[in-house]
Amino acid sequence: MKLNNILSMMMVAGGILLSAQAAGVDKTAVTFTPEQETRIGEIAKDYLLTHPEVLVEVSQKLQARQQEKQQRAMTIAVIQNQEALLNDKGTPSYGPADAKVVVVEFFDYQCIYCARLVPELAEVIKVNPDVRFVFKEFPIFGQRWPVSLRAAKTGVQIWKQKGADAYLQYHNAIYATGHNEGKLTDADISSVARKVKFDAKIAPDVQGTLDGINVLAQQLGFGGTPALVVLPSSGASTDNVTVIPGFTQAEALQAAIDKAAGSAKK
Repeated sequence: MKLNNILSMMMVAGGILLSAQAAGVDKTAVTFTPEQETRIGEIAKDYLLTHPEVLVEVSQKLQARQQEKQQRAMTIAVIQNQEALLNDKGTPSYGPADAKVVVVEFFDYQCIYCARLVPELAEVIKVNPDVRFVFKEFPIFGQRWPVSLRAAKTGVQIWKQKGADAYLQYHNAIYATGHNEGKLTDADISSVARKVKFDAKIAPDVQGTLDGINVLAQQLGFGGTPALVVLPSSGASTDNVTVIPGFTQAEALQAAIDKAAGSAKK
């Protein structure tokens, strides 16, 4: 059965609707006869059975539309929550406080894709000294692997106690153990923390910060890690915000920074 057959039936159906509209009849009241409906169904079924690749194409287009819709919704949510993204003093960050562009990462120390992102992010940090990088500890695997939550808490505590350089050293060193997907140990955390001279005895309670990050992630529609947001520090809009829900490479991240920076310069 050829596509022309389907097109012919569609033209007939369209002609019926146009005629009805010209006669002042509500188009929703126009119906096909049972025989016409049966024939249209047979033609469509025969064509799809002969050309199943059409279903794949339709599925891909539907998925692309859904992803585009989801991306748009997350971007709008970012704009609505930019204060929490940019100005939470309890969240670790690295880079100048007055940066024109900010990169925000939501991550989990037990996420293998977050681990793969580390060298990409390190490359971007190195070549963008004027950009601020915000690290949202988001231990989504905490229930499955409690060590994930302990690593996140220690990270925020180190940020509060020792500052940005010590935090970034801890962050990278935890991933450098290569222990993800449940393999990280308390010994790993303690060993890395000692290297930045962290004193657990005087560490502040940071559960409130982690709870706030979790709420923010839900408001943004982030259900997994890593998730990145790149935006100007002021004047965020749908034209200059980039949301990356998943692993990305340095080139794509740099492109998002350049887009936000171009807007910030105007």
